[in-house]
Amino acid sequence: MRLVVNVVGKQHYLKVTSFVLLFGTQFFHERGFDQLMPVLLSPITDPLGPDPGSSVIKVGEIEYLDQRLCLTQSMILHKQLAVKSGTERLFILSPNVRLEHPRRAESGKHLFEFTQLDFELAGAGMEDVFGLMEEFLYELCQQAKHKLAPELAALGRKLPEFKRPFPRYTTAELAEKYGQDWELPASLAHTTPFWAISHKREFYDREDPGKPGTYMNYDLIYPEGFGEALSGGEREWEYDRIVARIGRDRLEEGAYASYLDAAREGFLPSAGGGFGIERLSRFLSGAAHVGDVQLFRRVPGERVVA
Repeated sequence: MRLVVNVVGKQHYLKVTSFVLLFGTQFFHERGFDQLMPVLLSPITDPLGPDPGSSVIKVGEIEYLDQRLCLTQSMILHKQLAVKSGTERLFILSPNVRLEHPRRAESGKHLFEFTQLDFELAGAGMEDVFGLMEEFLYELCQQAKHKLAPELAALGRKLPEFKRPFPRYTTAELAEKYGQDWELPASLAHTTPFWAISHKREFYDREDPGKPGTYMNYDLIYPEGFGEALSGGEREWEYDRIVARIGRDRLEEGAYASYLDAAREGFLPSAGGGFGIERLSRFLSGAAHVGDVQLFRRVPGERVVA
C-alpha cells in the first residue's frame, strides 16, 4: 500500500494549529502555570462515565511486566495528584486516546486520538476558571484575526465577534429550551461562546454539598454549531465523598487503588478543565470536520493509514 498524505491541502489548517499550540503554551506560562509532561500509560485513567454523552466502546490497555496499564483518556486524576504534590497551577499538552463508537464520525467533532490542553488550579472555583478561559479565548481570537489573516482568508473564515463575560445556563435550562440533545441546536443559536453548568457525570466533579443533584462543573460551548470546547469542574477532594461517588457510579474501587490511597492521605480543593487542540483549530478555521485539521486523521470508523 502506497501512503499519500496531502500536505499541501492541509497547510492552512496546520498553520492554525501551530498558532493555537504556541499561543496556549505562552498564555499559561505567562500566568504562572507550570507545564508538566503528559502521562501516556497508567494503572488509572478517567472513566468517562457515567456521562450520557460518552460513547467510548472500551478503554485501551496493554500489559507490561505483568501489570495492566491503561492508555490515557484524560489526565484529570493525575492533575489532582499533581496538585496534592504541591504544584498549584499546572497545564499539560496531553495526548488522549478515546476509542469512540464509529457513529461519532458523523458529529464533526469526535476523534479517537487527540491532544488536550489540560489545566488545574489549587484552591480555585468555577469563577476562576470562567475568568481564565474567557480571557484565553477572547485574546486568542483577537490575535488570530491578525496573525492568521492569510490562512483565514484562504479558508473563507470570518471569526465571530463576542464580548466577555460569556452567557451562562444550567443544563436544565438548556434542555427545557432546546431538548435533551441541546448541545448542537444551542450552539447553532448562539454567535458567542457560552457556559453550560451542572452536568451529572464523573465521580471527581464536585457535587454541591448543600444541593444534592447540583454539580459544580461546566462545559464551554463554541457558537455557530461547533459544539463543546472545554469540559471541567471543581473537584471532589474529600475521601469519603469520593468513595461514595465511586460506589454510586458502580465503579470498581480496586481500579482506583493508588488514587484512593492518595485521597485518603488528603487531596486539596482545586478546579480546572481541558480543551481539545483540534476542536479549537476547527473553530478558528471553520473546518467542516475536526479530522480535517489533522495531518494524520484519527476519526472513529475510518481506517488508520499512518
